[in-house]
Amino acid sequence: MEKPTPSDALASAISKFPTLKAFADALGVRYQVVQQWLVNGVPAEYCPEIEKLTEVRCELLNAKVDWAYVRGSATVMS
Repeated sequence: MEKPTPSDALASAISKFPTLKAFADALGVRYQVVQQWLVNGVPAEYCPEIEKLTEVRCELLNAKVDWAYVRGSATVMS
């Protein structure tokens, strides 16, 4: 089975909500922004929140980022 495209991954994330607008509202953006993401891809800064809300992995939403490095470089502030 082929790896889903970023657009497929975003569509999967959106499908976890009743509407595209509900998905956009959960992220604090307008639905038109999400429509643009379907064409142009999800900006990296939104991927972690989408993953938290939908369990669709950042790696699938935006393959241009080295998510293994980002995940491994998280620091704990004390």
